[in-house]
Amino acid sequence: MNVLSRTETLSLLSLSAACIGVISNTFQGDGEPLIASLAFSGIAYAFSFCLIRWLGDTFIRAGLKGKDMSKARKPEIPETMGAVCAVVYLLVIMVFIPFPFYKDIVAATSGGGNRDVVMELREVETGRFLHRFPHSKLASYLSAILSLQSAVILGIGDDLLDIRWRHKFFIPAFAAIPILIVYFVDFGVTQVVVPLPLQKYLGELFDLGWLYYAYMAAVAIFCPNSINILAGINGIEVSQSIVIATLLILNDAIYLIPLTRYPHPATDSHLFSLYLLLPFLGVSIALWQHNWYPAKVFVGDTYCYFAGMVFAVVGILGHFSKTLLLLFIPQIFNFIYSAPQLFRLVPCPRHRLPHYNARTNLMEPSRMWYRVPPPKLISIGLKLLYRLNLLHIEVNPKGEIIECSNFTLLNLWLVWFGPMREDKLAAGVLIAQMACGLLGLLVRHRLALLVFREDNLMV
Repeated sequence: MNVLSRTETLSLLSLSAACIGVISNTFQGDGEPLIASLAFSGIAYAFSFCLIRWLGDTFIRAGLKGKDMSKARKPEIPETMGAVCAVVYLLVIMVFIPFPFYKDIVAATSGGGNRDVVMELREVETGRFLHRFPHSKLASYLSAILSLQSAVILGIGDDLLDIRWRHKFFIPAFAAIPILIVYFVDFGVTQVVVPLPLQKYLGELFDLGWLYYAYMAAVAIFCPNSINILAGINGIEVSQSIVIATLLILNDAIYLIPLTRYPHPATDSHLFSLYLLLPFLGVSIALWQHNWYPAKVFVGDTYCYFAGMVFAVVGILGHFSKTLLLLFIPQIFNFIYSAPQLFRLVPCPRHRLPHYNARTNLMEPSRMWYRVPPPKLISIGLKLLYRLNLLHIEVNPKGEIIECSNFTLLNLWLVWFGPMREDKLAAGVLIAQMACGLLGLLVRHRLALLVFREDNLMV
């Protein structure tokens, strides 16, 4: 799989050449950072596609490989390929740093070959010029890179050392420290708007104080882990990330549409979000082409940490973390549904991926077996879930539970709709992800007006 076809080579070369041309042309104007970001995304896609193809055998020789248990022959394929995409992404957003600040850099260098750019300058006693460089924006961008680098390093460590869940669950919180510090120094808002029915008790704004930072740290913990939990079949991790990124880009685009003569106050925040999301979409699409059924590579835990931290960074520094959570509805449901196993109320096997039936070539709900019947209270809860069609159970002649399906959204989907091929299962869950995300955006920008005075889109 390490050789590119002639068509692939020509296509990637053409894409790269076109993107380089676009980037070069942006310097003829005012930098045009959004256009440059699109071009860098194309380059990120091309480099990721090539490196995934070229490094596959190298990863296998290094022992970074795994068996695809959902195939009849159980082939060994490269693992941890998400690390390749993460490294390409980090390099691209580093190279991109000058573009959002091009006008400011031009002013700082007294024109820098583009003296028609006029900005307000203030002369100081030293004879130098003190321009209004947006240090806060640069600090946000650099802190985002630092947090993403930390998440990638932690993810690679997890892939190499196979850290247990109870040890790695809180790791993303450490990676989020740089963005939380920048948020505190640069923005520092910890007040939330109170819904209309509660305003007579709490006022229009309620200050959460340090609890708001705890909430943002929880977002940083939840996003990577939620993607990692909703996994186990070809293409599901990267596909759900692509869907969420696409919905976030749609949300950003809504704020950038010129509805009035003046730009929206949140324009800079949503441009910042786009600068991080567009290259992410580029590398993720390249990975998806190799990870979709039948998978040629595995993404590894590194990609889950990386993708989740990208979403956490744009949500926190873009000041729309609550909107972000509305796009994670399936992940939130999966986490709540998985809680009985995650918190050991019922047995939790090491892997809970759906079971592959080699005779039918279909995926079926994986199950856990009880050697000893569960306690009475647990049995009542399991039987209630069974009656609500949220679980499959088997009982012995005495009515005691002897097995039940694992508590994951993928297994629940198979309980609802029956055995199906792996790609059909992934496609069904992704359609649900897209539908829930669009519903979340509708709730955010329309139905929220039922309990809040106004939507900040109309500010």
